Amino acid sequence: MSETFVDLGSVTAPSGVLVLGMASWIDYWPEPGQPLAERARTAAAAGGAHLRAEQCEAVAVPAAADRPLRVRASTSPSPFDGEPTIATLEIALGLPWPARTSEPVSLGDLPVDRCGMVIGDATGLEAWTGLDHERTDGLADLTYWGRYADDAHARFGGERIARYGAVGPHGWLDLPIAEAAARAAELTAWRDRHHGKGLMVSIDQHNDHYRFQRAAWGHPLHVGAIEVGGCQVLGLDWDQGDHSIRHHGEREWGQVHPVTLAADPAGGAVLRWTIPPYDFDGSDA
Repeated sequence: MSETFVDLGSVTAPSGVLVLGMASWIDYWPEPGQPLAERARTAAAAGGAHLRAEQCEAVAVPAAADRPLRVRASTSPSPFDGEPTIATLEIALGLPWPARTSEPVSLGDLPVDRCGMVIGDATGLEAWTGLDHERTDGLADLTYWGRYADDAHARFGGERIARYGAVGPHGWLDLPIAEAAARAAELTAWRDRHHGKGLMVSIDQHNDHYRFQRAAWGHPLHVGAIEVGGCQVLGLDWDQGDHSIRHHGEREWGQVHPVTLAADPAGGAVLRWTIPPYDFDGSDA
C-alpha cells in the first residue's frame, strides 16, 4: 500500500546546496574544521553525501536555487502516545533525476536529534544561532507552570501560551531580555516566600533554535518555518516521550535511519529520510 504524505511547507536553497542536519550542532561545524557550507558544497558537487565532524552530522545535496523546495512527510503512530510522528521525510530538490539509473542512491544515515532537525540552505545556515548562542534579537519569552501556576497567574497575570493538543503554560512573549529576567526574579521570589517549590519558571531567548521550536507549537508534527540567513528554513522538533522510546542513544546506540536520493513519479529528484514504524508487537521494525 502506498504511503500518504502531508505537506510540511517549503525551504529555499539559493546557494544550490541543501542540508538536512542535527539542529543542536548546526552552529558547531566551524569548531572541528571547515564550516558547514564548505563541506556541504564539496558534498553536493559529488552528487550528495553524509557529513560528520565529531558529534555534528548532516547530509548535503545539490538543489534548485531558483524556487521553493517542497517538504512533505508520511507518518506512523508513536509508541509513546499514539500520536502521528514522521516516518518518511521527503524533500523535492527541483532537479531532474539522472536518466542513467532508476535505483535510489544511499547517502548514509542520520540519527534523530533530541533537539530536532533542520532543513535549509547550506550557506544560509552559517547564520544559525543555536542553543548556547548569545546573539539573538534582544527578546525573550517567559513562561511558568506547575502546582501553583493558577495562584501565580492571579498575582502576576500573563497569557495562556497555546500548544498543539495540550494546555500550555502561562507567560509573556517577546519581552526585552532584561524585563523577562526581572519578571522571572519576581515570580521565583514569590514562590520561595509562599511555597518553596511547585512553580517552574523559564526564560527562552530568541536564538534560531528556540524560534523554530516556537514556530512549531501549533503543528501536529512539531514543524516550524523561520528565516535564517535570508533563507526559508524548516525545523523539525521531536516529542521528547517519543524520542526517549524510539531514538534515545542516537548513533552511539545504533539508532540511525537511512537517507537516500530517489526519483519521484514525475522524474524529479527527492531527498528521503526513512524512519521505520515502531513494532508494537515487540521491537522496532
